Amino acid sequence: MFFGEALSFSIQALRANPARSLLTGLGMVIGTASVILVVTISLTSRDYILEQVEGVGSNIIFAYYASSGPETAIADADYVKLSDVDAMRQELSADIVAATGVMTNFDHMLIGGKLQDVKVIGTDGAYQSIRNIVSSSGRFMDDSDVALRSKVAVLTDKLAERLYGSREAAVNQVIKLFALQFTVVGTFHEKVETFGQSEVERDTILVPVTVLKYFTPVERIDPMYVQVRSPQEVDRVAMRVQDILEARHRPGARYHVDTLTAILNAVRNISLILSAVLVMVSAITLIISGIGIMNIMLVTVTERTREIGLRLAVGAAPRDILLQFLIEAILVSLSGGVVGIFVGVAIPLAVQAFADVSIPISAAAIAVAFGVSCSVGLIFGMLPANRAAHLAPTDALRYE
Repeated sequence: MFFGEALSFSIQALRANPARSLLTGLGMVIGTASVILVVTISLTSRDYILEQVEGVGSNIIFAYYASSGPETAIADADYVKLSDVDAMRQELSADIVAATGVMTNFDHMLIGGKLQDVKVIGTDGAYQSIRNIVSSSGRFMDDSDVALRSKVAVLTDKLAERLYGSREAAVNQVIKLFALQFTVVGTFHEKVETFGQSEVERDTILVPVTVLKYFTPVERIDPMYVQVRSPQEVDRVAMRVQDILEARHRPGARYHVDTLTAILNAVRNISLILSAVLVMVSAITLIISGIGIMNIMLVTVTERTREIGLRLAVGAAPRDILLQFLIEAILVSLSGGVVGIFVGVAIPLAVQAFADVSIPISAAAIAVAFGVSCSVGLIFGMLPANRAAHLAPTDALRYE
């Protein structure tokens, strides 16, 4: 029997019982679609989490004073200073994009008819790029504001809306901080929401650090941010930052120098493990579908025993019977796999179209799902096909 004849016979057999063929292939549809969807969900989740972590600031090192040791009294000179930020810019100029520092204080403002605390952060123009700050209206402070000690302020969007009703209305308004008048030059928000885990809170005002230092009892930068040019250099530059800080301060002063590298690596590892577990669950679904195909094909062999015996009696070879039933199993799994691939790709595309979000679809997942669907039909179709091929013609003809 030629392959074309076996294929024709197989298609006729499947069409003779369409309900059974449809239900048998349904398991493959679900299994194949689940593999693609699981990989898609894993990739989307991983990208979202990495975007959130990286959104805090790409290639960032942050450093701050920790302690002076158990036997050493704390001295003002132990704290990270503006001069330390300048030292980082000079000594690490070949390795970093920028460095900046944060100085924090608090004051009171009349908000909604009530006197409330607001957080005042002193920094400079480099803070915007390093911390991924987005200007919503107006402008951000620049180097001239810092150098000239200009009394300008940048408000968080939420504070601007509470004070003036909108972000745009806040620009050019005059506010009073530390008994001085500051002109609001813009409003801002964090590109990625940190939910209060950074120094920026809901009611936060940014002013030039050269101005704020006159209203703090001790000059203390906490934290200092350093943005490295290359992700591969973050760990090395972090060690250099540690060495520079320790060399510029008295022995015994301790400084924490941290990076996002460990967090990013942990996120990637967790995502990889989670993806592997979910793919294994989907693979179990495909195996169950394959067992269903095998069971149905065994039932089909039993129902068609007389047909098999007749074909063997008129000269069909056992390999012809094997080929026909094997093709039937492969057709069921392959058609289910193709429909499953369509479903698995269509759902993310539909979500992407209506929700306006970027959802990565893995071509590798599609190829693996297609290959697995073919393999399932071949592997689980072998037993019933082999059973049909080895029926004795005389026994098969007498079967009732």
